[in-house]
Amino acid sequence: MPVTGHTRADAAAPPEGEQRKAASIRDVARVAGVSHQTVSRVINDHPSVRPETRDRVHAVIAQLGFRRSATALALAGGPVRAVTVLTSNTTLYGYAATLQGVEEEARAAGFSVGVSVLDSDEDADIDRALAAAADSGGGVLVIAYDRIGAAALERVPSGLACTAAVESPAGGRIPARPSVWADDRAAAREATAHLLGLGHATVHYVAIPSSSPGARRPSPRAAGWREALQDAGVTPPKPCGKGWDARAGYQAGLALARDPTVTAVLCGNDDLALGVLRALHEAGRSVPGDVSVIGFDDAPHSAYLTPSLSSVRMDFTGIGRAAFALLRDQLDPPGAAARSAVEVAKPELVLRESSLAR
Repeated sequence: MPVTGHTRADAAAPPEGEQRKAASIRDVARVAGVSHQTVSRVINDHPSVRPETRDRVHAVIAQLGFRRSATALALAGGPVRAVTVLTSNTTLYGYAATLQGVEEEARAAGFSVGVSVLDSDEDADIDRALAAAADSGGGVLVIAYDRIGAAALERVPSGLACTAAVESPAGGRIPARPSVWADDRAAAREATAHLLGLGHATVHYVAIPSSSPGARRPSPRAAGWREALQDAGVTPPKPCGKGWDARAGYQAGLALARDPTVTAVLCGNDDLALGVLRALHEAGRSVPGDVSVIGFDDAPHSAYLTPSLSSVRMDFTGIGRAAFALLRDQLDPPGAAARSAVEVAKPELVLRESSLAR
């Protein structure tokens, strides 16, 4: 029904001569007495909105002079053609390659992509990022490889279109929101079994941080490493490592290098492996003569290190493409039945000079 009489927008009008701030989607929602998700559905001609609600929202849009941003109007008269990626990192290889896959698939479909980098897992920070994404009128894609990303995924409102790139779920559980992953747990198990098969008595692990809040459970890669050792009747040594980058790997590598019983190391990513290689070199321990090393992710530089790094190849761009495709199921056309989960191609163990038989 049309909006008549005085509204809260009238009461909040700026003094004469003062410039009015452009209305946002949340302003429309407040005046119309609906959620911002409902306003987004009205803008996108979603069929689930009642006619009287649709009329009221359109009246408030006209009253406030609300205009969608240019990125949300890539196709004139069509549905919203923009998505926002929430991530805590854009430089580590896995994150960057996932973003690349999202952008490539989105561009081919005529969507624009915005990126919001999360600095913390504080509720207020995450909620601000989600509100900005909702104001764009499109959907949200969360890269939830770490604690911050996982926390953001948990706070996405149920009415906001959302998909996620995640670590492989534990115990075969399907995530609550549509998600994409590769089975890095099985890949870590395979890499560990390969090192044991070379004749090593055990395999040490340099860990990436878990995405589980409070580290309630290990990462899938740590779980796969542990399972392979236990299957072989080997008591797993204590994992080491406190970060994602080469510096964290170097610090862990210094401790490993001092232990003459260490002959095989699996690293949670290739940046950690780079640091481990440097620490072993400085300690005078040759790779692979004294210690075999395998990384994870197969970043582009891995094949060009000395020695070249054996690594588990992850199809991160494929994960990004599949995650965007799941999100598009929800956005275009509105109301279409969406798939709930996709597991991309199995990771591949790529063997190079850093791991040889004893």
